[in-house]
Amino acid sequence: MGYSPVFGKRIKEAVTITKRLTRQQSRQVTREQILRSAAALFAGQGVSGTSVEQIVESAGYTRGAFYGNFEGKHELVLALLEQRTQHELEEIQAMSREAATFEEMLDHLRSWHRRRDENLASWLALRTELWLYGLRDPELLPLLADREHRSRDAIAQSLEQGFAARGVTTPAPVELLALIVHALDDGLSIQRVLFPSDSGTDSVVDVVELLMKSWTALARSTAPAAEPAAEPPTEKLEKNP
Repeated sequence: MGYSPVFGKRIKEAVTITKRLTRQQSRQVTREQILRSAAALFAGQGVSGTSVEQIVESAGYTRGAFYGNFEGKHELVLALLEQRTQHELEEIQAMSREAATFEEMLDHLRSWHRRRDENLASWLALRTELWLYGLRDPELLPLLADREHRSRDAIAQSLEQGFAARGVTTPAPVELLALIVHALDDGLSIQRVLFPSDSGTDSVVDVVELLMKSWTALARSTAPAAEPAAEPPTEKLEKNP
C-alpha cells in the first residue's frame, strides 16, 4: 500500500492537536500548583508578606512560569478567590443533589465540616487574608460582595428545600435566614479556632438544625388557621297539609 499524502497530513494534524492539548493540560497543572503554593504561603505569612519569588520557589517553578499564567500577584489573588468560591459552591450544590431530605443534607454538611476542621486554622487564615486584601482595594469590594451573594444563594436554596419538605413557608424572607446562617458559620469558625475545647466539629450544623426547628415551629404557629369546611345546606321539609 502506497503512502497517502492526505493520510499523512491527518496524522500530523492529530499529533499537533495532541501536543496542543498536552501543553494546555501542562499549563493548567502549573497554574494549579502555583495557586496551591500561594494559598499556603498567604495563610502562613499574609498576602503582603509573600513575594512572587517565594511562590514560584515553593511551587518549583520559575518567574517565567508564573508570568505565563498571571500578570502579577494581584491577578493571582483574584484567581484564588474565584477558585475557592467556585469550589465551595460546587461542593454545596453536590451535597444538595445527593441529599433526598434536609436531614441528609445536614449529615453531608457534618462530614464536610469535619473535613474542613482538620485544617480549619489555615482555611480561616487564608479566607481572612483574601478578605483583608479585598477590603483594602475598593475596586475589589464588588467581587467580594458577589462571592458572598453566591454563597448565600446556595444556602437559601437548601433552606427553601428544608421548609418545603416540612410543609411550611419561611417565617421570614429566605434571603434573611440565609444571611443569618452564613454569618453564624463565619462567627462559629472563628470561635472554633480560638476555643477548640468549647465547641465541637458539629457545632455549626447543630446550630443550623436548631434554627430550622425553631423557624419551622414559628412558621407553623403563625400560619393562618384553616377555615372550617362549610356544612352542606340542609333541605327544608315541607309540612303535609
